[in-house]
Amino acid sequence: MMHEKTVLGGLSLFALWFGAAISLAEILTGSFLAPLGFMEGLWAIVLGHIIGGAILILGGIIGFNAKIGAMTSTRISFGTYGSYLFSVLNMLQLLGWTAVMMLSGAKAANELSLSLWGIESLSLWTIAIAALILLWIALGKQGFTRLNVVAVVLLFGLTLLLCLVVFREEEIFSWASSDEMSFGAALELCVIMPLSWLPLIADYTRFAHRKKSGLIGSFLGYFLGSSLMYTIGLAMALYAKDASVASMMNALHLGLFALGIVLLSTVTTTFLDAYSAGVTFRNLFPQFSERSVALVMTLIGLGVALLTPIEAYENFLYAIGSVFAPLFAIVLSDYFLFGNTRIDETLHLHVGYFCIWIAGIIVYYSFLTLDFVLGSTLPTMIVTTVLFSMLRKGVRTWTLKSN
Repeated sequence: MMHEKTVLGGLSLFALWFGAAISLAEILTGSFLAPLGFMEGLWAIVLGHIIGGAILILGGIIGFNAKIGAMTSTRISFGTYGSYLFSVLNMLQLLGWTAVMMLSGAKAANELSLSLWGIESLSLWTIAIAALILLWIALGKQGFTRLNVVAVVLLFGLTLLLCLVVFREEEIFSWASSDEMSFGAALELCVIMPLSWLPLIADYTRFAHRKKSGLIGSFLGYFLGSSLMYTIGLAMALYAKDASVASMMNALHLGLFALGIVLLSTVTTTFLDAYSAGVTFRNLFPQFSERSVALVMTLIGLGVALLTPIEAYENFLYAIGSVFAPLFAIVLSDYFLFGNTRIDETLHLHVGYFCIWIAGIIVYYSFLTLDFVLGSTLPTMIVTTVLFSMLRKGVRTWTLKSN
């Protein structure tokens, strides 16, 4: 789908990441922050997205500099076999996201079509969303870039309409916080969403025309889009008193506009999941084309969405954080702090770094249990970076290499 001569400008990357951020998943996660009230929830959203966005862009810098995808970049620190393991884990999370987004989009569309026309068919809406994603992928680089810009412009217009309706309800601003959620737990839910894109961002910044504009476009696109979606989700939950996205939109009487937001946002976000699954698969089997694999991944995601009840959404986010927060703490530290910027083709697996990664996973769940004020992701990355810096020399020779 994309090849080495592909060039994406700052505006294209802004549109791509803004489109990725405008999703039901972001609105739903924002609605989880309602116990904090509006103002405290807004602080958590802005601070969490600054932290998460900064970490995200560090991964994007590696992609631009080395012209490699995110999972291939893990070879720099962990070796070929290590990158294979992380590629499998990444494909699983991307397939999970593809299925979750299809199913959540279909459920919202189904609920809206029932209220609008008295028609309901969850399976039909799931298949329709999958068909649109397949079309997005099949159009190729030029087609998807143009279509994505058009879709994002439409989404932005629909989102402005949503904002006008939601923020007209003044009582949401005076909603007091409760003790049902701590600020640290809310912050974690805001940091973890940008982190879930960390295994993908280099897949796109590697094609940036210019480094500065590409990285700024990517950061602003995701930061603005995701922060806006979280804020809308928070406001809608406070207004509608219901965590269901479709119910919240029904309460605001948005009708066809709500259905348009549901379909467009689901497609622009899930497209990236399916396409990056293709990029990750090529780290294992480079003979396959990214577009062909992305089409197959979409069909597999459709099968999972139709046959599997994937509902444990928050636990799914935490699982992603536990794996990728310590992983990229090591990759980013190795690259930026210690200047290890090249892939060693003789390195099969860095056992020492792998052990530090396992320790980082344990640290993540420890912070999750502690309900720390800074959440779990940022403290885990800091602790993992410190561990890596302290133990790096001692475990440097713990490797499996070819002669």
